[in-house]
Amino acid sequence: MGAERWRPKHRPVRSVLRFLIRVGLRILCRLAIEGEANIPQDGPLLVVANHFHFADPVAVIRAMPWPLEFIGGFRMPNAPTGVKWLTRLWGTHRVRRAGSSRQALKAAEAVLKSGGILGIFPEGGSWAQVLRPARPGAAYLASRTGVRILPVGIDGLTEMFSSLARLRRAEVTVRIGEPFGPFEPVEGGRAGREEIDRRGDVIMRRIGELIPEERRGVFSADAAIRAAAADDAIYPWERGKRGRVGSDEQAIRH
Repeated sequence: MGAERWRPKHRPVRSVLRFLIRVGLRILCRLAIEGEANIPQDGPLLVVANHFHFADPVAVIRAMPWPLEFIGGFRMPNAPTGVKWLTRLWGTHRVRRAGSSRQALKAAEAVLKSGGILGIFPEGGSWAQVLRPARPGAAYLASRTGVRILPVGIDGLTEMFSSLARLRRAEVTVRIGEPFGPFEPVEGGRAGREEIDRRGDVIMRRIGELIPEERRGVFSADAAIRAAAADDAIYPWERGKRGRVGSDEQAIRH
């Protein structure tokens, strides 16, 4: 059975939120958006970005010309209450890190198969300020749907509030790379976990090209940077477990 048909929701609310985000970021920081010419005119499209700060979704919303869908964590431990309410108003497809993500993945797949545009932060959380390995969700969705992928690099947002405390506005840059993909179909029609991880690394390297070298973490060309980022690369909800097998493994196998 194919994925259920998707229809955009929350349109009036999202229009208001997009306006407020535009005004808010203009006040809070000096925002530069680079590479807008790389944005395709329409979907289906999977938008992927690094995740160093709880406000990263706001930066992606500001940079994109359409009110894209999002898939993200049910809990947001690093975000203030106001930001959590914003995600609820926007209507995010939320995954539960401690349980199956099957329903959220099915909904996200329906968005893409219906020609929609979906945003996802492949790292699965904002617990560090350097690039980390992807969780399986982004590569899984890209492999299942055969859509193009648009990489986005966000730099400087982590300094926004500390700069305001010094009565300064931080320099924030959102860089939009060239779309790539789709990934090649695999024999049997379904990519295994090893291939999903490999494709996740491809996605993260494309994002890494859009941020400074010192922020590329385990994907940096500098061995010292990679070594320093090794501990940050461990998914915090899985410390003590082996490999990258996560709470969404069950969803991906079904």
